[in-house]
Amino acid sequence: MCGRIGGKSVMVKLNNVTEEVLNVINDNEFSQSGAFNLRENGVSICHGDSEHIKIRKKEDNPGINIYIDGKTNGESVYIPVVVSVSGMIDLVYNDFYIEDGANVNIIAGCGIHNSGCNESRHDGVHTFHVGKNANVRYVEKHYGEGNGTGARVLNPVTNIIVGDNSVFTLDTAQIEGVDSTVRETNVELGKEAKLYVTERLMTSGEQKAESNIEVQLNGENSSAQIVSRSVGKGNSVQTFHPNAIGNNKCQAHIQCDSIIMDKAEVGSIPEIRAKNIDAAIIHEAAIGRINDEQLLKLRTLGLTEEEAEAVIIQNFLN
Repeated sequence: MCGRIGGKSVMVKLNNVTEEVLNVINDNEFSQSGAFNLRENGVSICHGDSEHIKIRKKEDNPGINIYIDGKTNGESVYIPVVVSVSGMIDLVYNDFYIEDGANVNIIAGCGIHNSGCNESRHDGVHTFHVGKNANVRYVEKHYGEGNGTGARVLNPVTNIIVGDNSVFTLDTAQIEGVDSTVRETNVELGKEAKLYVTERLMTSGEQKAESNIEVQLNGENSSAQIVSRSVGKGNSVQTFHPNAIGNNKCQAHIQCDSIIMDKAEVGSIPEIRAKNIDAAIIHEAAIGRINDEQLLKLRTLGLTEEEAEAVIIQNFLN
């Protein structure tokens, strides 16, 4: 295996565990072609550039710099992470430099396979520097598996600076297997910049999840839409704290909806703050159990109670 990152593509044969985890976090779409970088157990093991997207290894910290030029139009770059060694603590810093006018899809995500007795953790710090008139879609899915007793922990930090008249779409999902996570998201919006956030989460057992989002609407006519949907099962605990701050003429809407089951605990703390007379910010939050009428309707179609719950949860999260 070669972990060199530069102008030359590096391709490797992946083991079964890595392939299976990648299929989950990248929806069977990852391939060693175009622009990509796969990090496995703290090392970049394969890499490729494209005509408009270049990936370079950092000199000062573990991680990479991704340079996306203004001629990029609808291209996707894949930067997944797989941790499969029990006891591995992986810290990485990835910076994205997106030029004016670029249109790009960035597919990230991390999967932890832990079959041992020690905690495995990935802490990824991603910072986006988005120019003007750009369109960026960032997709991040987190997943945990393995039959060991060691915890699977993910603590992502996402910093996003959006230039004038640009659009940033953030789509995150954590649906299975992660024992503990604390997600920190910080966004700054320029003039007429737009932010769309969709967050989906499901916890079970003794799992704990916390998500904090702060959006600074700095530019005139900037806007933000934050939608969070979650399901809490077992004895799991979830806490959401989205915060929209209107520093200029702007619009923002926060919506948090949660289904609570078993003995789970779900807390939703949406916060809004206006520092300009023309800031219009709305927040909504709802927590409740699965609707009995929906369950009954599906049961009459021949589904068991568990099958009916699964259908309702899937539709709710999607």
